[in-house]
Formats: sequence, C-alpha cells, structure tokens
Amino acid sequence: MLSALAPASPLAPAWERIGRVLPTLRVREEAPGRGVPAGDRWDLGGLAAGGAVLDAFLAREAGRAERDYGAPARPDVIAGFALHRVMWPSAALFTVPWFLLRRVPILSPADVLLDDEGLTVRVGGFHCLADDPAADLRGARPVDGEEALRAALRSAAAEHFTPLLETFGPLMRRRERALWGMASDELTESLTYLGGLFGEEERARHEAELLLPGSTAPYTGGAGFRELTDDRGRRHTTRDRISCCLFYTIRPEDTCLTCPRTCDAERVERLSGIR
Repeated sequence: MLSALAPASPLAPAWERIGRVLPTLRVREEAPGRGVPAGDRWDLGGLAAGGAVLDAFLAREAGRAERDYGAPARPDVIAGFALHRVMWPSAALFTVPWFLLRRVPILSPADVLLDDEGLTVRVGGFHCLADDPAADLRGARPVDGEEALRAALRSAAAEHFTPLLETFGPLMRRRERALWGMASDELTESLTYLGGLFGEEERARHEAELLLPGSTAPYTGGAGFRELTDDRGRRHTTRDRISCCLFYTIRPEDTCLTCPRTCDAERVERLSGIR
C-alpha cells in the first residue's frame, strides 16, 4: 500500500510485491524533505545520531525481548537485536527493487522511517541500467551493465549502513569486520528470503552470490551458499552466517539454522525434517 502523501516512484512495483508476500513489511512512500515524524515511527537518521532517540528504541527492544523470551538480555545483545530490526528491512529496500526491477534506490538513514507495520521511504533518486525505460526520469542515475549496477547497490547500501554501524557497533562490542559481516548477512538473507516468497529462491541465491562474491569491501565475506546431503541422498542448501545474533545467550539450546555454531549434522537433521 502506497501513501497518498507522495506519487509512486519507479521503485513502487517492488514495494508492492514485498507487501503482498510479507504483509508485516509494508513499504510506503512519502515526499522527500518532510520533517521528522510524530508518533511511533523511528527515523533511522535519528537512531544513527544516537542520544535519547536511540535510548528509547533500545529500551523498547529490551522490553520486547524480555516479553517474547521470558528473560532479560545483555545490553550488547539488545543492541544487536535492535540493529537487525533496522537493517534487515533496510537491506530489502535495496535488494528487492534490484532483483525485481534492476533499480536501486538512493536512501540515507534519514530517508527511512520504521514502524510496527513496515517502512516509510523518501526516494530522492535511484540507479538503473542505461536501457531502463525509467533512465530518463528525474532522479535516475543510469549505469552501464549488470556489474556496474551491482556495484551501485553495494555502494548505496554501504552509505546507508555506515552511520548505523558506527553508532551501534560500540554498543554491540563488535569491531568493523564483524559489523560488515552483519551487513553482508542482511543483504543476502533479505534477498533470498523474499526471493523464496516470490517463488524464485534459486535465482535469488544465484543473484546474491553475484552481488556478494566475497571480495567486495567494505563487506566481509559473501553469500557463500553450500550444499549438504542427507542419508537419503537429498541435497539441502545452507550457508554460514558471517555474524552471530547471540540469541544463544538467551536460549543456549536454540541456535539459528545458519549460525556458525550449528554443526552440519544438526543442519541436515533439521532441514530433512522441514522438507
């Protein structure tokens, strides 16, 4: 659903597809240049700036974690949960329009507002291929070829993520390499998760590996998919997350399927049960 506050941008078809397959992540558009919103919407620029806005967001996340998991979490774990709550949907803003439309928005943190229903975005410009029908529109920045567009996505996302990582990193007790590994994970997993919901999981994995082959600074690592075979000869795709969400500090027995702490034997057992 698009807001009536702004005309639909050339990214709108991708926003609409996200909302259809994942109703908890509605993406709305708002005219650029509007002031900081009132109400329960979090300006990512405000979060990146730190201070009282960030403190309130972290306190909200701490309350949510204790309510959901029945135990308080360490402050560094809460900071990691909070950054993931911001970065995963933000990553989707870059990966999904590229995957579906070959268009990449240019968004600073202040151009993105987070609420419990999804995101509001203020699109001022976008990258696209030179032969895209939208290349002549206002705000378009055409590039020559697919690799140039992938580079534009990596650069645009990095510019968006940098102030957030700089603010959250010390709270998470993470250094630069680990933080950019988290950025790699969010780009990869936003693309492959939503690609699966679109019915294009295999293409999404292939595109993720082209986007993040593992040698694209500042990102740490790459998409890195690999296959495991169960005792019936069935093959299952997995990857090792570069970063760890530290959920095991709350529930040691419950690790993510792609967590570096989850051994291959457990992955095969769980994947075989799912399928």
